[in-house]
Amino acid sequence: MNVGLARKEMKKMSAKNLDQRGRFRSKIVAFRVSPEEDELIEKAVHLSGLTKQDFIIKRLQNKEVVVQGNPKVFKALKDELREVLDELKRISTGNTVDPDMVETIQLITMTLDGMKRDDEWL
Repeated sequence: MNVGLARKEMKKMSAKNLDQRGRFRSKIVAFRVSPEEDELIEKAVHLSGLTKQDFIIKRLQNKEVVVQGNPKVFKALKDELREVLDELKRISTGNTVDPDMVETIQLITMTLDGMKRDDEWL
């Protein structure tokens, strides 16, 4: 790796450790979750378009998570809707709906609703 590229990477890494007010983020917060909780968190993060860190900080501070529509968010929505469709096909055979799937559907609905308010074209 050349020196210039290495310096750019170092600056990028340092910038990620600053919050929106320019404060250095030096503390680490960690906690355990179940695999199911992790899956729900990952879905919410992907649908938000934020980093996991920014998403969790906003949620813990009771701040609104504003979804900015971009190709990454649209792909996440498409993937999640595909999973919902698969689940709907499965339950049409008489099986019950998984509660985690209900939460995912609610999350997709909130995301699309928020995007609709911001971008009336949806």
